[in-house]
Amino acid sequence: MKDEPMNICIIGSSKRFFSGISAYTIVQANAFARQGHRVSAVLLRNLVPARLYPGRNRIGKEESSLNFLDSISVYEGMDWDSPRSWMKAWGFIKEVNPDAVIMHWWTSSVAHMQLFLALSRLITARGWPLILEMHEVVDPLEENILPIRLYSRVAGRMLLKLSKMYVAHSEDARRSIIKTYHIPESLIWTVPHGPYNVYGTVDEQEAKRILQVDGFVILYFGMIRKYKGVSLLLKAFNSLPDAIAKQAALVIAGEDWGDDGDLKPCLDNNIHKDRILYLPGFIPDEQLPYLFSAADMVVLPYTRSCGSGVANIASAQGKLVVMSDIQTLVESFRDYQGTRFFPAGNVDALRESLIDAYQEWRSGGRASFSYVEDKWNDIVNSYEGIIKDRSRS
Repeated sequence: MKDEPMNICIIGSSKRFFSGISAYTIVQANAFARQGHRVSAVLLRNLVPARLYPGRNRIGKEESSLNFLDSISVYEGMDWDSPRSWMKAWGFIKEVNPDAVIMHWWTSSVAHMQLFLALSRLITARGWPLILEMHEVVDPLEENILPIRLYSRVAGRMLLKLSKMYVAHSEDARRSIIKTYHIPESLIWTVPHGPYNVYGTVDEQEAKRILQVDGFVILYFGMIRKYKGVSLLLKAFNSLPDAIAKQAALVIAGEDWGDDGDLKPCLDNNIHKDRILYLPGFIPDEQLPYLFSAADMVVLPYTRSCGSGVANIASAQGKLVVMSDIQTLVESFRDYQGTRFFPAGNVDALRESLIDAYQEWRSGGRASFSYVEDKWNDIVNSYEGIIKDRSRS
């Protein structure tokens, strides 16, 4: 007999400053609700002063079609400069009276709001258990700026001390979190990043026609930051033999955060630039089916990573995915048959991976790989076990 449904509150980012965390918050909440749990969500609405946000031109444009199920109660939202909104969030959580709260951690810029909620549970009669789901150890941009790096470490440690349980998306990330924040090993679990199996597909040829690309289509999708390695991909594409490059197209689609100084020179000076489609800016949800349906392979040339939402979109659609052999990615995607790894940061190895994939495409046509549909069920089941085990201890 199945255990009684739980009452879960999830704290994440709203769609106003839309990001992968926004999407993950919605998809995760819906997954819990579909398995019969009572679900609520507290959303961080205005994360930072708009002038400081690299994607400020799209704030509040509602460019994502993802939405919470009607059964989910939502408070939107908390603002970085409004303690009044924090008090309302606390009141909302007290009213929904959850069995556990899952809080997403990805940046220290919102730490003051999260710390308020973490502290508030200490003076709440029931004292709901707080689970910190950690998408990053520290944010790469924050890590490069000394004052912010110090604040991030301090705020992160404070928040972790106020939490009861912790979740990482891979064993490698789990070990890094334990080492950085000195968390007892018995309190942190590994639960994989869930798939984004919510985006549809369109006809391949129609997608290529709309994008005005042909041949073997290589896709990089996602935020463009230095650690994402887009310049490495451009260098690898630049070094392809002419005979292959003329039959291939490289599509780079995503929002440029401006911290990769090699990006523009690699684009401007690429000898195959007539075969490159560069789509800078936030990509609305309705365009994703065209990008991924047109792609014959997806490339993730990251130089560091605690996980990849893009890889979860690609694998959910059965795409060939070439990615860096960063331990977290290897651990998360080694069982997906469509994954090919190359040594992180190695342009020559990446070029050879592109050539191998092209030759496979030439000999056998478009490759498609199987995807296990029930992964979210497994993730929710893992959370059920974590919460119930800790509640008994």
